[in-house]
Amino acid sequence: MNKIIVPVDFSIHSENALKVAAKIASRKDSEIVVVHMMGVNDARITKDEEDSVEGLFLIKLTKKRFTEFLDKDYLEGLKVTDIVRNFKVFSEIDDVAKEYGADLIVMGSHGTSGVSEVFVGSNTEKVVRTASVPVLVIKEDTNMSPSVAVFACDFKVESLEAYQKVAKMFKLLEIKMHLLYVNLPGQNYKSTNEIEKQIVEFIVNLPEEDKILLEDVTIFADYSVEQGVFNFANKVKADLISIPTHGRSGLAHFFSGSIGEDIVNHSKIPVLTVKI
Repeated sequence: MNKIIVPVDFSIHSENALKVAAKIASRKDSEIVVVHMMGVNDARITKDEEDSVEGLFLIKLTKKRFTEFLDKDYLEGLKVTDIVRNFKVFSEIDDVAKEYGADLIVMGSHGTSGVSEVFVGSNTEKVVRTASVPVLVIKEDTNMSPSVAVFACDFKVESLEAYQKVAKMFKLLEIKMHLLYVNLPGQNYKSTNEIEKQIVEFIVNLPEEDKILLEDVTIFADYSVEQGVFNFANKVKADLISIPTHGRSGLAHFFSGSIGEDIVNHSKIPVLTVKI
């Protein structure tokens, strides 16, 4: 893992993300690229000399805040690059990830707590939907050094690439992965045979180096996907949850509606999302 992007707004939420990024970077000798989005109207920087002075002042102020924000013991010995971009749309974080060749985005979020900070649920979802690299969403202050994770999906062919990305990352970080299919009551219910047939089709489409066995996937019955993921994660004592997302509609079929957003918003442990 070469580079990790950490968007910051200088809040406690982005510091929580920075701590986790530092943990990962220290294990894999990765560079952390910390980016602050000013979101300033371009006219305030380029319109005329007076506005340019104001814009430059804002940039210098941000640089000063960076110096204070990055003065942390847990960053000692790590390569950290700070950049300031005048972005106003959170989907532009992916541009930074591509520019720097990043392997991961780590960002803080308070979910739906109502705290008035930059990283509200909608902005987190914008990054999750648009990022071409995996996004690790951190909710709380944690000394996270993940060792057990749950990857939940519908095991349809369109989820193959997401699974492969997650499997590669977990192997790199030496994380044990539990594979999960949540079976629901009502119209979404499937028999065990139907589910196993779907999983087998998924498996045969995997390249040889990524092969898994049918018994590697747990079929877990619950009243909702969200409940199933959380209950199973608690059962196996997971410290990380991973789910696939779909860039265009926001969520993969398995996580239709607001299920994926609910998992990201309501999970107390970190959530890794991977775009299909």
